[in-house]
Amino acid sequence: MKTVLLVIDIQKDYFPGGKMELVNPLEAAKKAYMLLQCFREHGGHHVHIQHIALKPDAPFFVRGTTGSDIHDVTAHFEGEPIVYKHYPNSFRETNLLEMLKGWGIERMVITGMMTHMCVDATARAAADFGFQVWVAEDACATRDLKYGETTIPAEHVHKAFLAALKSYGQVMKSEEIIAALASEMNTNQKS
Repeated sequence: MKTVLLVIDIQKDYFPGGKMELVNPLEAAKKAYMLLQCFREHGGHHVHIQHIALKPDAPFFVRGTTGSDIHDVTAHFEGEPIVYKHYPNSFRETNLLEMLKGWGIERMVITGMMTHMCVDATARAAADFGFQVWVAEDACATRDLKYGETTIPAEHVHKAFLAALKSYGQVMKSEEIIAALASEMNTNQKS
């Protein structure tokens, strides 16, 4: 099954010192990097997604600021596909769908930030477009949210959204995804 890795919005504003710091972004980015390296080494399709705010007075990811840059942990290398987006859904007003159709992609592995926004919106849209969706739970990060006077800890936000995403695809740890892909490769080589 032709698979693509999406690396969504692993950008500097989400890290310590950034304008929208998440909880444990470095740990998630390192897991995303592990998957990215696996796809790079085996010639797998992978796409960096970079969010650029449309408004110059946006709270974060402002065009031309270092905060909007992709973080060094998952650095974008020259020649690698990149999609620039302006909305949580990576498919909205981008060329992502056409790119994936051109490659004959059937399944996507999703990593990135924030679990409750861009990861969620992209995973749901991908399922709606007919892709098989695998979300790398430990390669995603989010932040605390407030509702009225209640603060919902990032861990609970993360787990609640992952629980909901199980209706749209599989939610697995990065190591489980790598093992499943390796097993598929071995099976295909034997047949």
